[in-house]
Amino acid sequence: MIRGAFIAVLVVLPVWSQSAAPSNQGDRTSSQQQPKTDPPAKPEAKGPTSLTGCIDEQEGQWVLVNDQTLAIMANLAAEGFPPEGFAKHVGHKVTVRGTSSSGGSHPLFKVRTIETISETCSSR
Repeated sequence: MIRGAFIAVLVVLPVWSQSAAPSNQGDRTSSQQQPKTDPPAKPEAKGPTSLTGCIDEQEGQWVLVNDQTLAIMANLAAEGFPPEGFAKHVGHKVTVRGTSSSGGSHPLFKVRTIETISETCSSR
């Protein structure tokens, strides 16, 4: 009796799986026919934002550092003004406004404006 029930299950399963197969294949086919979107080649810039910290120059690169730990927060690039414009803000606590994008070990922040918060940076 058990042997007969087992055979019946074996006979029913292939029929059931065959009837289910076309709908699965149809799903796969339709998903393959949908247009694919290519990932961007480079990380996209994020929208306008601001960062607050202290401007410094390290290894020939302008950077924004945390005013407490002096850890680099972002590499800075001037947008709309000469890069030498950062020099007058070295050692000052500032808020920079612009756009940020991924890059290297630190994000690249393209600075459009600089607002001085304090003439000095504190390091505790």
